[in-house]
Amino acid sequence: MIQLKGVEKFYQMGATRTYVLRRITMEVREGEFVTIMGPSGAGKSTLLSIFGMLDSAWSGEFYFFEHAVHKMSPKDRVELNKRYIGFVFQQYHLIDGLTVYENLDIPLSYRNVSRKEREAIVADSLDRFRLVGKKDLFPTQLSGGQQQLVGVARAVIASPKLILADEPTGNLHSDQGREIMELFKKLNQNGTTIVQVTHSETNAACGNRIIRLADGWIVAET
Repeated sequence: MIQLKGVEKFYQMGATRTYVLRRITMEVREGEFVTIMGPSGAGKSTLLSIFGMLDSAWSGEFYFFEHAVHKMSPKDRVELNKRYIGFVFQQYHLIDGLTVYENLDIPLSYRNVSRKEREAIVADSLDRFRLVGKKDLFPTQLSGGQQQLVGVARAVIASPKLILADEPTGNLHSDQGREIMELFKKLNQNGTTIVQVTHSETNAACGNRIIRLADGWIVAET
């Protein structure tokens, strides 16, 4: 599904280059549940953003379902993202001007789902995540944990081929966190590929492979 060859990212400050990722060569096979771990500043979230085609300022080769992403236009990358990927952001990235219901409807609108089907899918998702009573509220009216739940619901609502999750349970209490990880495990068992960034060894144990980063390098795989 994903293949990176020699991917690097750096920031230029005057004559100094500060590398965030160094010579990343790796593969994520369809149906895997992969965890990326490492200390703060290791490049974990940056790598996830590249996977999600949200970051284009890097060098190297990136293949996604045989598409040569490194050769694609920004517009085509966005279309690929909308078609295949659900993203759980650490900082939620909900649209403040839309209600919870409308935030959940957005990914479905990208996939040409009929209005009637969308209404049924959103209603089911609101029920699954216990958000029915919050559907008409705006993100700023929600707690951090509630926003995180909406973010997870939005990521999975359109049954994407790939879920990218950046600290998906970081703002949830332990019971909610366990429920989200159980949901991810079930989705993975049904064929969804998942790549998560986490500091939690418990969450990491839900997957089948761990990639460890340090200072932008892959230093271990287990």
